[in-house]
Amino acid sequence: MSNLFRDRSPYSWSFRVGSGRRVLELPLVGWLTVIWILLWGTPSWANLVNGVVVAVCLCLAFPLPAVDLGLRLRPLGILRLGAYLLYDMFSSSVEVTRQIFAKGPYRAAVVAVPLRVRSDLMLTATAVAVSNVPGGSVIEVRRATATLFLHVLDAENPGEIEGARRRVWRMEELVARAFGTAEDIADAARPVPEGDPSP
Repeated sequence: MSNLFRDRSPYSWSFRVGSGRRVLELPLVGWLTVIWILLWGTPSWANLVNGVVVAVCLCLAFPLPAVDLGLRLRPLGILRLGAYLLYDMFSSSVEVTRQIFAKGPYRAAVVAVPLRVRSDLMLTATAVAVSNVPGGSVIEVRRATATLFLHVLDAENPGEIEGARRRVWRMEELVARAFGTAEDIADAARPVPEGDPSP
């Protein structure tokens, strides 16, 4: 007989079948559902329900080892991150459009941005968030030093390079406050690294 009960993690449930045990990680079910909806290309209630069913079936059929990913869902932090992403996407789109129609070629550069939070999850989430903003392409992630290498369009302007770094550090802090542990949030609140890091 099956028994569904709450696991020790606030974001996981265990499903016991006989002597076996399956764990449903709710964040993983959520991400798989989002991917399902994106693959269909049309957000609808049917796609949402089907996505949840498929995600649950995949998690039960292909169980993952129990690992604490360090993911915490903080609703207020998620709202702040979403609002900042929308603002950054709009302002960056306007700036990129201005540069396209302006005269003269721009000298591009690759800028190294060392991060303060060193967890793999925060590093990946920050890189993905930065890459979603026009003009902020991450071309390399160096895990050993927790460094993002960012493509900057207007490298002749020193203020643009420093501004790009500041935007990455701001995004890192917002990502940590949305999804990070208490330790990640404390790391993100530290002063930004000084100097000009070289690749």
